[in-house]
Amino acid sequence: MSYLITGATGAIGRHIVDQLVATGAEVHALSQRPDQANLQTGVKVFAGDLTSTRIQDGVFDEVKRVFLFPADGDIKPFLGKAKAAGVEHIVVLSSLAAAAEFPRDLNSASYHHHRAIEKAVEAAGIAYTFLRPGSFANNLRFWAHTIKTTRTVYGPYPQSAQALIHEADVATVAVTILITEGHKGAKYALTGPESLTQADQLKTIGAAIGQELTFQAITPEQFTQSMSQFMPTGIIQTMLDYWSDTIEQPDVVRPMVEQITGRPARTLAQWATDHVSDFI
Repeated sequence: MSYLITGATGAIGRHIVDQLVATGAEVHALSQRPDQANLQTGVKVFAGDLTSTRIQDGVFDEVKRVFLFPADGDIKPFLGKAKAAGVEHIVVLSSLAAAAEFPRDLNSASYHHHRAIEKAVEAAGIAYTFLRPGSFANNLRFWAHTIKTTRTVYGPYPQSAQALIHEADVATVAVTILITEGHKGAKYALTGPESLTQADQLKTIGAAIGQELTFQAITPEQFTQSMSQFMPTGIIQTMLDYWSDTIEQPDVVRPMVEQITGRPARTLAQWATDHVSDFI
């Protein structure tokens, strides 16, 4: 049996590929630029796009289980090909927003995008598992430029608290589900092991790189103005709603990483250590 990993060159996908290869599994990877994939020797890289019919022949050969990256666009043709090829189980990278646990979720782009992906998979007639991670620690890489240049981060709501998850933990959960039984139909909420304020998140990065860093609070309006050149207003508002909500009600820590993998979720300090090169 082979495993097909879509989004294989991304932050999570590379970890999944590496971890599967370490088990001795046969791995297929789908990439829009296979000549630039730079994956481990032995991984079969196929050219293709999840949201088009242009997928290289052979991608589904011997494949029974798939990791599905939530690409933008219509994934129904891909799912149809997977069904026809005999794929038996799809592990879907979704989002905690898709669970709509809070009113803010229903207004978020993340909810609409990831729930649409989930619905397409549900309708495809293939057994599935939905992974619903909360905020990724990788989002903190957005701070890298001002940390490098001024040792300062500018943002609103420094006391809002998130349970940020290491991308490698999402990958380990995905691999565990891909190679074991008993997870079909499950929807798993995933977080990191601790809920830290944005100010403490910055201190954690500072400790990892050996520098004193400052969180300079600015107003939501100032943040919106500074960020509007980089992202849509709707995305900015989603971020602001999330941060303001998690001042009085910090992110809830979920135990599923440890329950599924048998090992504690990685701390933010571990993530910062793993990503020192991003901030120096």
